[in-house]
Amino acid sequence: MTDPISTALATGEMSVVGRLAEASNVALLAEVTVAGEPVRCIYKPVAGERPLWDFPGTALAAREVLTAEVARSFGWDLVPRTAWRDDGPLGPGMCQQWVDTTDDPLVGLFPAGGVPHGWLEVAEGYDAQGERIVLAHANGLPMQRLVLLDALVNNADRKGGHVLGRASGALAGIDHGVTFHAENKLRTVLWGWAGQPIPEQLLGEVRAGAEAFRALVRRWGELEHAGTVHLSAAEVRAAAGRLDALLGSAAFPMPGADWPTLPWPPM
Repeated sequence: MTDPISTALATGEMSVVGRLAEASNVALLAEVTVAGEPVRCIYKPVAGERPLWDFPGTALAAREVLTAEVARSFGWDLVPRTAWRDDGPLGPGMCQQWVDTTDDPLVGLFPAGGVPHGWLEVAEGYDAQGERIVLAHANGLPMQRLVLLDALVNNADRKGGHVLGRASGALAGIDHGVTFHAENKLRTVLWGWAGQPIPEQLLGEVRAGAEAFRALVRRWGELEHAGTVHLSAAEVRAAAGRLDALLGSAAFPMPGADWPTLPWPPM
């Protein structure tokens, strides 16, 4: 059964409050009403998307909805409530519940020797003054689940700013439009476990949701939103192949050698 917030995101009356100026595509701050109370959300209309050479004719907003459904299919509370709207103020698009966050980041750039205890180092570089800096991220099962979600949906843009700490203490991943390409395009700042065995608890969660995932991507290969078929036949096959490869290796993905594996900018 759909919860009241998801229903309001999909079909409730919406009022636009403002615009997120730093977003690469049009992202509007809006409100819907749930039980008489305003609930803030992010509305991304398809009409506001910039064309991408490697995702031609694709409604990126729809892939954000699909990624949220994938997370739920594995029982992972990793993506804020997300719904497709056919009748937003600027036309069809994605609507996602706003995340109230803490001030403590889960991914960061630190001076050499300044990485927080228990965090995992990913890469080194130099700042504008020539001082060495380290890209690192927090540890823990929720972050590992996010790594697995990114691997399954082939997320090409997991920046540090797309990993949020909720005020409740939980983790949230956002901005999943550049996903599900048939070619391997995994670009992420979360390489801290690359090549390491996946904990058995998480492998069990992936196995438990495997058939639901396969059925979900098959169904999305047949759906249309805003006149766009969400997943091509090649993308459906590739998604199933990523699942099989992940279960077969039982290890976190490794960076590839044939494409950039860190998004730019990383934060």
